[in-house]
Amino acid sequence: MNDATVTITDRGARRILDGHPWVYRTDVLDAVHAEPGALVRIQDRRQRYLGQALYSSKSQIALRLLTRERRAFDRGFLAERITAAARYRDAIAPCAGACRLVSSEGDLLPSLTIDRYGDCYVIQTLSQGMDRLKPALLDILQEQFSPRSIIERNDSPVRALEDLPETKGVISGEEIREVVAEDNGVRFVYDLLGGQKTGGYLDQRENRAAALQYARGRLLDCFTYTGGFAVTLARASESALGLDSSPDALAAARRNQELNGLTNVEWREANCFDYLKAADQSGARFDTVVLDPPAFARHKSDLEGALRGYKELNLRALKTLNQGGFLVTCSCSYHVSEAEFLQTVASAALDAHRSVQVVERRTQSRDHPILLTVPETHYLKCLILRVAE
Repeated sequence: MNDATVTITDRGARRILDGHPWVYRTDVLDAVHAEPGALVRIQDRRQRYLGQALYSSKSQIALRLLTRERRAFDRGFLAERITAAARYRDAIAPCAGACRLVSSEGDLLPSLTIDRYGDCYVIQTLSQGMDRLKPALLDILQEQFSPRSIIERNDSPVRALEDLPETKGVISGEEIREVVAEDNGVRFVYDLLGGQKTGGYLDQRENRAAALQYARGRLLDCFTYTGGFAVTLARASESALGLDSSPDALAAARRNQELNGLTNVEWREANCFDYLKAADQSGARFDTVVLDPPAFARHKSDLEGALRGYKELNLRALKTLNQGGFLVTCSCSYHVSEAEFLQTVASAALDAHRSVQVVERRTQSRDHPILLTVPETHYLKCLILRVAE
């Protein structure tokens, strides 16, 4: 790493002073000596020290702040951050079979994700700077946790913005593809090389546990993927139906059902919008409905269409619920704020002519921490609602 200094505008400096770790390329005044992925010092135009950051020569996010301390951000500092992240997980999720160990900006390690599935670890380095730190990261993981396997899931299209190739595979330890881990008293198979994200949706673990308190009667789980909600809630339900448009996802869901010895779950390949519309028209009714769709608004320009989609889903779901029934409805679209999501669901309730009570307002599991001054770290919204008697 070099010891270059990058000078930024007053606007960029204010952003850092306001607690946000990103500086955009439009706020970089001088970075001529900074190498791609280098650890650099940041200063304002008056040469006042602002901190140390990872520099990207390609991304619109040119600088990702690591620390405002003057102490060198070296291997020891990096190890301390990972130790602190692990200690936090031991406190809030001591029995989790699978959890997020490092959640990028939320753990003050921007563009780094490390997920733990049993004794296997999956790593993502999504910026030039964090990618350069990968050898040190692997050494630290070996020293602190002695993992059976470390898998790289750098197959995210986001890496193209950093001029980095997409790669994935086992990079240390045993050649392991699948891991069985238990959460909320349920066992799941995680495909660490082919599954969504790094193998599964760990950010919904606590929401599944919360929903279990309310599940009853006939359960409908839309966008079930590998059956996370359906398998968890089936224990409290008379019957469960999981819907997904992917036959591969449903095959994985059946494996999870069998792994837990459940006999009251049915799976169906279907478009969830179409199914809910048909269910409403046919008079089908459920006591619990879960809506956990993929992100409808990946870009700010998608917002209007996303809100229409969320309204349609929630409108149809509310119409199929019996009185006293529960709706667990989620949005993982960062560009849809919690206020907009609440307003959209409220509008759906009005159009469905249902009186709806808010039972819980939730977000992502605590191993995906939300940094108060970084709104981008708050992306998952989860509402547990009850149709009033």
